[in-house]
Amino acid sequence: MEWVNETSVREFLFLGFSSLAELQQLLFVVFLLLYLFMLGTNAIIISTIVLDRALHTPMYFFFGVLSCSETCYTFIIIPKMLVDLLAQKKTISFLDCAIQMFTFLFLVCSHSFLLAAMGYDCYVAICNPLRYTVLMGYGGCLGLVAAACACGFTVTVVITSLIFRLPFHSSNHLHHYFCDISPVLKLASHHSRLSQLVIFMLGVFVLIIPLLFILVSYIHVISAILKIPSSVGRYKAFSTCASHLIVVTVHYGCASFIYLRPKSNYSSSQDTLIPVSYTSLTPLFNPMIYSLRSKEFKSAL
Repeated sequence: MEWVNETSVREFLFLGFSSLAELQQLLFVVFLLLYLFMLGTNAIIISTIVLDRALHTPMYFFFGVLSCSETCYTFIIIPKMLVDLLAQKKTISFLDCAIQMFTFLFLVCSHSFLLAAMGYDCYVAICNPLRYTVLMGYGGCLGLVAAACACGFTVTVVITSLIFRLPFHSSNHLHHYFCDISPVLKLASHHSRLSQLVIFMLGVFVLIIPLLFILVSYIHVISAILKIPSSVGRYKAFSTCASHLIVVTVHYGCASFIYLRPKSNYSSSQDTLIPVSYTSLTPLFNPMIYSLRSKEFKSAL
């Protein structure tokens, strides 16, 4: 579809897997199987947490919310990607692109702040156990989840509105498989300063601040663990937070590589490959990391 200079773009054409045209049917089968396995795994985990009263604790409450969040943002990306792998024309309307970006960013931003809330839960459990039931009661847990969603919603509204108010008059060829920030910004007619501002805002408010909060929490946690006299006690305390540390490393590692790279380092192949692992594999492995490392969960299952 060709556009003249004065015509606004009304739809985008995805080119994320265009270089793998001969493998798209195989990719469809692989991603479909991974997606179904991920949905089944998360459904089992969430059901187990809801049905077993022994798992009605703050840690498993956050774990359940985390699984729901990751399942929801795969709904935004993977079904459309699967359809496009078999379609001749891989398009999305301008409005649908904005909705997809808004929903995805809201869930991912909330996910980052939720990980910070889980870090706070670990901090209270290790460093202030006598007040744990008071600070991390039902109301406190709901408040932390609500705050994470509010922060994610605020950041997402600002970023999405800034991006889709830009003029799109040139190409509609989107070198990605969904509407993410950097690929869409590349298509805007004027975006030089704004693109850097948007990526900086995303990095600071969604990645840097929660990560710093988690790091400060774990400095106190490690300090408290080292003061435990018995090796068995230290191991038990550390194992409580080890799963969270693994998930934090994977989440912030992938997200930082995608959104905090210098503009000169962007490449279409990297911008497609890394988000595939972020949107498809991470929601599969994170619940498994939590469940397989938890004796309580395995017993309940």
